[in-house]
Amino acid sequence: MALSRLSALPAPVRWLAPPAALLGCGLLLLGNLGSGEVAPPVPSAGAAPFCAALDRALPQSVQGHRRQDPSPASPYTAAWASSPRTVLRCGIARPDYLDDDPLANAPEINGVQWGFTSDGAGGHRFVTTLRRAYVEVTVPEGAYPNYADPLPALSDAVKATVPEGL
Repeated sequence: MALSRLSALPAPVRWLAPPAALLGCGLLLLGNLGSGEVAPPVPSAGAAPFCAALDRALPQSVQGHRRQDPSPASPYTAAWASSPRTVLRCGIARPDYLDDDPLANAPEINGVQWGFTSDGAGGHRFVTTLRRAYVEVTVPEGAYPNYADPLPALSDAVKATVPEGL
């Protein structure tokens, strides 16, 4: 029955339908590349309330990039822009690279110290130091003119919601 309806359509419509369907599927997939999954951390019971407060205090845009949170939705993750995307995760485990000297490579921005390292793909990974919850910000290569551009806006929210201390 469906085949008879399809054969009743003009030939150009029948010929263009499969490529149009494939193009639509391809565009749908491309549109969802920037909203991929980010594994939310599992913060300690002591850090979780600070992370939830931070999530509410985070800006809706950073350097002109609007907030587009990753899936699955979590009060412990946030993101800005779609591609490349800056991702914040709160309540992560203390990263190993802070073991050497946590303040040796830790600029202070708006009252918050950030340790940082390469993300292995040309971008940078920043983690707060000396705070009651570790907050990680991953800034991919090319997301901003300067890799530290998002930190001032995020530092203000961290400073207001995640107290100093270990």
